[in-house]
Amino acid sequence: MPGHIRIVNDPVELVPLLMTFNDPSFKRVYEILSKSWLTEDEISSQVDSDSVAVCLKILKKGNLVEEQWRMPKRGEKPCKEYRATYNKFRANFQCNLQDLSDILYLSLSNDENLRILVDQIEGELAGGSSSINDLSRRFGVSPVFIKGLAKRIPHLDVKGQGLVRIDSGR
Repeated sequence: MPGHIRIVNDPVELVPLLMTFNDPSFKRVYEILSKSWLTEDEISSQVDSDSVAVCLKILKKGNLVEEQWRMPKRGEKPCKEYRATYNKFRANFQCNLQDLSDILYLSLSNDENLRILVDQIEGELAGGSSSINDLSRRFGVSPVFIKGLAKRIPHLDVKGQGLVRIDSGR
């Protein structure tokens, strides 16, 4: 995999990277996947299996892993296997320090207030309000904060100028 460089053009894209390398289980999963193609079960046999599914969702959202279908042996079902996509990193963005502090906070924090805010935002999404700008005004945070929060939560994502729920199969 030499030469694959993850170029980050938007500071919000740092959230999955920082989350991955701040959590020992996630970091271990990434290290394992940087060596070979493995299924979720094969990864679970090498690390804490409780965190593998969430880790894979975060890695996929951050475009840090690729996936393909493994050809099964006769009589077995096909399954997905994963491999780390990048081995180098390059940042190509500029942002103000407030946005950077929001990104670092979202990526590294275990603050219960984030969980409460996520629940409130999910309530707004269920009610039909998905505009990032509207949500940021409603909750008194920056649009970068809302986007970063969506990158942190496995079942939320940013599409255009709005937030969307994504299916669990992603």
